[in-house]
Amino acid sequence: MKAAAFRTFGGPEVLELLELPTPRPGPGEVRVKVKAAGAQPTDCAVRQGWNPPGFTITFPHVTGGDFAGVVDALGEGVTDFAVGDEVLGYRTQLTYAEYVVAPADQIVPKPGALPWEVAGCLSASGQTAHTAIEVLGVARGETVLINGAAGGVGTVAVQLAVARGAKVIATAREENHAYLRELGAVPVTYGEGLIDRVRAAAPDGVDAALDTASAEGLRVAAELVEDKDRVGTIFAFDVHEELGVRWIGSRRSPQRLAELAALAADGRLTVHIRRTLPLARAAEAHRELETGHGRGKIVLIAG
Repeated sequence: MKAAAFRTFGGPEVLELLELPTPRPGPGEVRVKVKAAGAQPTDCAVRQGWNPPGFTITFPHVTGGDFAGVVDALGEGVTDFAVGDEVLGYRTQLTYAEYVVAPADQIVPKPGALPWEVAGCLSASGQTAHTAIEVLGVARGETVLINGAAGGVGTVAVQLAVARGAKVIATAREENHAYLRELGAVPVTYGEGLIDRVRAAAPDGVDAALDTASAEGLRVAAELVEDKDRVGTIFAFDVHEELGVRWIGSRRSPQRLAELAALAADGRLTVHIRRTLPLARAAEAHRELETGHGRGKIVLIAG
């Protein structure tokens, strides 16, 4: 099979299209012929040398954590899926490829109305956002600050918080403000003076906050929210302990993913796809991700 992989850690240029052995499903596993796979900042971190917990990287290495496609083969004992089923799912690494093997309990049926490119990038950002809104206890009538709201995780988190009846203050560059208003948020520009702009937008205070983008935004959130247990970050790992706030990791499950897929399929959740690229241009996807800018998701098309 063809896969976007790297033979050594480094910059985006180490990613190349390689011919690799097609994996075979073991007991309890499913092989999927991949249609689309999401690209996210975590993949860039792996390419630069970060090792995901519980996973040993060997070269050449295929990165990526979410995918959608068609079931191609079944391992022993798998009865919930059949060859030809359209599915989406997640696993630790190995998804930038024409074929991926994953445990059967990490894939779910793809709703017919869900486009392939959305299905392929829904798990990583979607489950992280869903986890965060749940962990922070966002409730109707509250005000929530979401920093880096136009990105993959932020976009989903805004919509889930709005759906719970919360007022969302969303930080982003000005060119993304109209987009965030469409999602139901009150946008503010990040940068110097952010805390004053948030206070002006939320005169009754902020009840909870999620940072997806910067230590600066997390510091502002920690100052504004009284209960530090209701401030979380998925980005500023190096300062969350100093500030006494939560580090939020995704609590992935097939139930969580199926709920997100249903929301996206019937129009209650919008996933903005800013770009689709073939596997051969995975390095280009990483270069764009590493700018730290851009709205929504980048998706690699495998077939």
